[in-house]
Amino acid sequence: MSLKLAVVGGGSTYTPELVDGLARLRDTLPIAELVLIDPAVERLELIGALARRIFARQGHGAAVTTTLDLAAGVEGADAVLLQLRVGGQAARNEDETWPLECGCIGQETTGAGGLAKALRTVPVVLDIAEQVRRTSPDAWIVDFTNPVGIVTRALQSAGHRAVGLCNVAIGFQRKFAAHLGVAPELVRLDHVGLNHLTWERGVTLLDAPGAAGGREVLPELLDGFGPLIAEDLRLPLPLIRRLGVVPSYYLRYFYQHDAVVEELRTKGSRAAEVAEIERQLLALYADPTLDRKPDLLARRGGAFYSEAAVQLIGALLGTGSGTDVQVVNTRNDGVLPFLPDDAVIEVPAEVDARGVRPLPQRPVEPLYAGLIAAVTAYERLALEAALRGGRDRVFDALLAHPLVGQLDLADRLTDQLLAHNHAHLSWA
Repeated sequence: MSLKLAVVGGGSTYTPELVDGLARLRDTLPIAELVLIDPAVERLELIGALARRIFARQGHGAAVTTTLDLAAGVEGADAVLLQLRVGGQAARNEDETWPLECGCIGQETTGAGGLAKALRTVPVVLDIAEQVRRTSPDAWIVDFTNPVGIVTRALQSAGHRAVGLCNVAIGFQRKFAAHLGVAPELVRLDHVGLNHLTWERGVTLLDAPGAAGGREVLPELLDGFGPLIAEDLRLPLPLIRRLGVVPSYYLRYFYQHDAVVEELRTKGSRAAEVAEIERQLLALYADPTLDRKPDLLARRGGAFYSEAAVQLIGALLGTGSGTDVQVVNTRNDGVLPFLPDDAVIEVPAEVDARGVRPLPQRPVEPLYAGLIAAVTAYERLALEAALRGGRDRVFDALLAHPLVGQLDLADRLTDQLLAHNHAHLSWA
């Protein structure tokens, strides 16, 4: 099988993580060609050269090509992975800064900053997807671009063969497996919610990879490793014990909003930190003797991204081990009955060459269902604003967001968002 994988945003400093996974897991996803697509030509050539060295070191025979031409890059692709950032780290820095001036979370995927990123990103991603449809109509589009839930909903609503991917679930799986001293393949999560708004309601220890049944071990994890889990999430241990579940660390922004705002005002933006890490990474990537991903890349974020992407794409293209269960972002279609069918949820799903089928979920507790429903309503309004523009639609989305929800605040945030994103919004 001769497979072609195209990566839009291939000049990202994330890309060597992906390349490392493709090299190590070539039995799962045996690609013959990797195409890196990016308008940043200097970064693209650095990353492309490093990718070739990583493949060569690990004996992988795939060709690595780089291009600025989207149409040429995606033509004939079996899968297209999206990992772009419209506006770069400069726009991210603004997303994480100006909301703080209004007393709100400054974060790139939720709240006002997350809305700004969605408004910049959705039109660009839909243009890319249309090009994929013209040249490679059977290709799967795998979205790793944040905010994943909104972007995936935009792609699916436009009829594209798309699924969203996040590394939060696989990160929990790997950490829980390490606590238990078992292989990650023996850990299955009862993971439910929306992208960056999820809870682990159960953790099953399987007798063998893919086996039915198994033993529930979440209480054991909380009893034995509660302090470590709480420290990792930066949430109070009494809260985690009270809930009896493991929330995503993004729930900090909801459960401790005001405290996090003060923290962010003091420490500065994550974007500034990432920009410095990227500067150092690019200097390392320029070394012609480097033929592996550097340790510094772990500080960039996206842990286990490559494993998640390879497993998902391999299952979709039928090169894996048959039907696999993976946590993905996909259409609800009644799985969570309190949400509309076209909402995009993040749950375990059966994945294989026939597509993605989210697994049935037991009823979601009101404490979580209420927040899920509220954020889903916001995401629908955010998508409307991204697709149709207009100040009123931006205001409506902000007013609906649980982290905003006040008239005067939504009004101020709307003005700030439009002022800081004027160059990226054709209608503003």
